[in-house]
Amino acid sequence: MRAAEGKAAVLTGAVMARPVASRTAPMQPDFVRGGVKLCVATVAAIITAGAAAQDLEPRAYSNAPIGLNFLIGGYSYTSGGVAIDPSLPLKDAHVEVNAMTIAYARSFEMLGQSGKFDVVVPYAWLSGDAEFLGQLMHRAVSGGADPRFRLSLNFYGAPALSMKDYAQYRQDLIIGASVYVWAPWGQYDSSKLVNLGTNRWAFKAELGMSKAIGNWTIELIPGIATFTDNDNFLDGHSRAQDPVYSAQVHVIYGFQSGVWVALDGTYFTGGRTTVDGVTNADRQSNSRVGLTVAIPVDRSNSIKGYASSGVSTRTGSSFDTIGIARQYRWY
Repeated sequence: MRAAEGKAAVLTGAVMARPVASRTAPMQPDFVRGGVKLCVATVAAIITAGAAAQDLEPRAYSNAPIGLNFLIGGYSYTSGGVAIDPSLPLKDAHVEVNAMTIAYARSFEMLGQSGKFDVVVPYAWLSGDAEFLGQLMHRAVSGGADPRFRLSLNFYGAPALSMKDYAQYRQDLIIGASVYVWAPWGQYDSSKLVNLGTNRWAFKAELGMSKAIGNWTIELIPGIATFTDNDNFLDGHSRAQDPVYSAQVHVIYGFQSGVWVALDGTYFTGGRTTVDGVTNADRQSNSRVGLTVAIPVDRSNSIKGYASSGVSTRTGSSFDTIGIARQYRWY
């Protein structure tokens, strides 16, 4: 499972909590302090379950035997800079996030095709720094991030099969769809801009197409993420966000041993924010690339490693992520 920002499990805001140095910061006029609070763009660091727009998950629409259970434990590390409103006196913002996740998934039958339900629960440790009006500020926080729920259904090419019948199955073309929900149950302090939870619901609809050609598999996954408003943004302000449109592409090669390797890419755009009716100049138009390697250990266990990095960033985060997950499955 992937650490997660587009904007569903993002860390909103950019002003840190306290100065690193002990010297007293100069007093600033109210309009300066208020402007920083209300016009800041987005500090974004992926929490493993989040990333409504920046998912890089290959083989999300592969077939699986009906009634199969999966238990996954994972760790990820994210580090990088952020992009903010250039008119604000905030510079060199940087965050680091260590995240642990636990996830459960189960395959099932619907209308003769296979489907899957999964839930991902993350816990994270965040540390960040930024220079504000010449003074280095710091914020450190730990706690639960917003959990994610997903329902995936295949419409074509992934028949519901028993474990015995699945041994004879060979993929051709699979077409399916998924609905994601992020619940606003993560750590959130309305007096701080940097949080692990988002204090809003997020939803994502996705169409998945997966075509096998020999040992190769090509996947194309367009999606759209929408968000409810955060009505307690910085002690009672209202923050809204436009939909984020995204597309994933994966090129996967499977070896006879069961090992597979994927080259991953995603592009996402949109997501402009509005605070108390004032629209920010923070529309995103970003892309990322990644690499995923999965290694079977035995019939019940496998290990997956992944890494991703930003390629181009119009607004939002430019960060790197690396992670590993252990999967146990039973029937």
